[in-house]
Parts: sequence; C-alpha cells; structure tokens
Amino acid sequence: MAVNYICRHCKSQIGSIDNAQISETQLGFHFLTPEERSDIIAYNPNGDVTVNVVCDYCREAIDSNPELLLVSNPLQ
Repeated sequence: MAVNYICRHCKSQIGSIDNAQISETQLGFHFLTPEERSDIIAYNPNGDVTVNVVCDYCREAIDSNPELLLVSNPLQ
C-alpha cells in the first residue's frame, strides 16, 4: 500500500510512503472525523491511498490572500 500526499489546490505531489505494514493509526487518520476522512482521504482501487493536503506554497498564498478560498480552483 502506498500513501500519496497531493496538494488539494495545485495538485503537486508532496510526498509518498510506500510501506505495506503502515497503519492508519500510525498515519494519524484515526484523529479525523468521518466528514474529514471523506474530504481528505481517497482509497484507490489498486490499494493505494491518496491524501489531499495543502502544500507550503499554496498555504502561504492562501494565508496572504484569503479571498482565494472563495474561488473553486484558486491556484490552478
């Protein structure tokens, strides 16, 4: 199982963990509510997991210009 971290705004790959023995508890997924899990985590048919987070570049842009959050795809 690979866990791929992708920026939800610019779609750049932030990182990846390729370890079949890593658990969702070790990744901290158990702290998420069901709504957060469905918004952030996607389970792919091949067994991989995609986690949608925000990269440093997009976080800085949004922090500097919060109105970007009003646009559906602010940084694409």
